[in-house]
Amino acid sequence: MAKRDYYDILGVSKSASADEIKKAFRKLAVKYHPDKAGGDETKFKEASEAYEVLKDASKRQRYDQFGHAGVGGSSGGGGGNPFEGFGGFGGNGQSFQFDFGDGGLGDIFGNFFGGSQRQQAQRERRGSDVATELELTFEEAVFGVEKPMALTMEDTCTHCKGAAAEPGYDLKTCDGCKGSGQQMRVMNTLFGQIQQAVICPTCEGRGKVPAKVCTVCRGKGTEKRRQTINLKVPAGVDDGATIRLAGRGEAVAHGTKGDLYINIKVRPHKLFTRENELILSEVHMPMVDAALGAELEVQTVDGPVTIEVPAGTQSGTDFKLAGHGVPRIRSTGRGDHIVTVHVDTPTKLTKKQKQMLQEFAGQGGKSSKRSVFGL
Repeated sequence: MAKRDYYDILGVSKSASADEIKKAFRKLAVKYHPDKAGGDETKFKEASEAYEVLKDASKRQRYDQFGHAGVGGSSGGGGGNPFEGFGGFGGNGQSFQFDFGDGGLGDIFGNFFGGSQRQQAQRERRGSDVATELELTFEEAVFGVEKPMALTMEDTCTHCKGAAAEPGYDLKTCDGCKGSGQQMRVMNTLFGQIQQAVICPTCEGRGKVPAKVCTVCRGKGTEKRRQTINLKVPAGVDDGATIRLAGRGEAVAHGTKGDLYINIKVRPHKLFTRENELILSEVHMPMVDAALGAELEVQTVDGPVTIEVPAGTQSGTDFKLAGHGVPRIRSTGRGDHIVTVHVDTPTKLTKKQKQMLQEFAGQGGKSSKRSVFGL
């Protein structure tokens, strides 16, 4: 079966920038993460593979030129290693563990080659990842902010501290597996009856159960609780960015917490727009002021700033306010603020207005100061 195009997988065009590719992958990673409820491991791995190639400039160039063959992939057809991608015996003499999922062929192979069920039972459990959204003002995104976030999710039981046992009671040997963490069952196959080891459903492979389950969480080890997280948003964060807080997701008994993903949404500003580290705005000024020169007071995220507009300025001229842009996240300093001046030319003038304009233009070009925003 032919492999899908990496650009199609991430949902971006072939001309997409590195930032666009990164943002697209982050959204897919949060959506399909296998540890998240409703996740999809296949799509998560597919997106990860695409990102690993497209984030690297040299790999991306080879992929654009030669397709999957240029980055060591296969576009379909035979000739490849029949065990490649399944975790079997590699082409370089390496041996890997078969993993076909719980209760399937992996358990059968496990009985022959050492038993993967025991390893799965001993593997540390992990809570679910949580994704949420935080809305910021334009100024909060530029300068950074500390925001309290109230979330309701599974957290460690405050009564039993996640042990699932009532405080004061010890753990006892599981009656279901006699402490082994496994139960044996017989399967009828084409080869006859095969004995299979499965994780004990009573103790979930730990071999121990509470002598008395926690009276608050009923042995679950966790409880739904509303909690407040103080999130420090860094200066310069952009719309669509994702902040990951490791270990701040949902809890699970006898395991570690998942991660918390906060998707940033920045509200539009009535005066400013943003392009990476640049802040952009527009101002309007009368034709006479543009012809004679004037001082204009323009608004920035740092407050009002006066700019000198020289005589003869044309509509669409840009003025740069150095250091009034967005702080750089990965380095020091700030970007610039670009102000675009639009000259308003009157379309209809009375005879008297024309005469006044001519008289004004003949005064030698005195400067005037005005606030175009009225602030």
